[in-house]
Amino acid sequence: MINDIFTYILKYIGTLELTFSWSDFLQISFLAVLLLLLYKKFIKNTSSEKFVKGILIIICVWFFSEFLLVINLKIIGMFLKAIVTLVSLSLIVIFQPELRRFLGFLGQVDFISKLFNSNHNKAKEQKIDVVKELVESVKFLSKSHTGALIVFQSDLSNTYTDVGTILNADLSTELILTIFHPNTPLHDGAVVINGDKVISAGVLLPLTEDPKLSWKYGTRHRAAIGMSEVSESACLVVSEETGDVSIAIDGTLKKYEDLVTLKSDLENILGYKEQSDDDKRTIFKINNFMTIKRSPDKK
Repeated sequence: MINDIFTYILKYIGTLELTFSWSDFLQISFLAVLLLLLYKKFIKNTSSEKFVKGILIIICVWFFSEFLLVINLKIIGMFLKAIVTLVSLSLIVIFQPELRRFLGFLGQVDFISKLFNSNHNKAKEQKIDVVKELVESVKFLSKSHTGALIVFQSDLSNTYTDVGTILNADLSTELILTIFHPNTPLHDGAVVINGDKVISAGVLLPLTEDPKLSWKYGTRHRAAIGMSEVSESACLVVSEETGDVSIAIDGTLKKYEDLVTLKSDLENILGYKEQSDDDKRTIFKINNFMTIKRSPDKK
């Protein structure tokens, strides 16, 4: 059955006129956009991606088997055709849940609107969730006096993640709390966050060399200030001794007394808060709209 379908497709392609018009170009463009949307919606970063790759390999092997038959290598050609048939049927059985999910989505009345709006809504939810997850993490870390160092970095070309453990994981309160839990392998270093992803953990940061810095600052605070001096990064610190929460930017440190102010500043730092045209600033340059004073506190 599979071979008959492939043979029919090949014969149909052979009967097509090799002409090209603007109408053909528009049709091909429409199909390309449609396939791209379907790929992003149903296939990308899922087990179905392997299914698509399998189909492409099967098609290539089938064309190769036809070529072998043409040059009179019938035994190898027929053997490859039999393999194509067997694998094709196997893929349909293995990926039955994905096919059922796809057909179920097509059966929904509003599937077109979901197809075009799902990515936008997902991004919007992620922006809200990022700040929420961070604030929840800081609340538990501060209450339990668990030391933490988090780096918010938009440009990963100038970073120290190579000396840490690469994670590339979705940001969540549970993940942050697990990383900084005492006696775990990664709790001593810094966590690097880019967007809604935890890029790496256990990262070693450069310490500040400011001779005027108070001796009351611990290693985490010195690392946060040092990182903010050499890069356009914001570094959040939770003191292990006092539970105090601070953010270092451009070599200066701001201590927070409540989570409301922290949440507001995080929204500004990460670019999630809507601002007027007069107040808009580049990400991580929040010195322009937030007064940061160096206030000595214990680690």
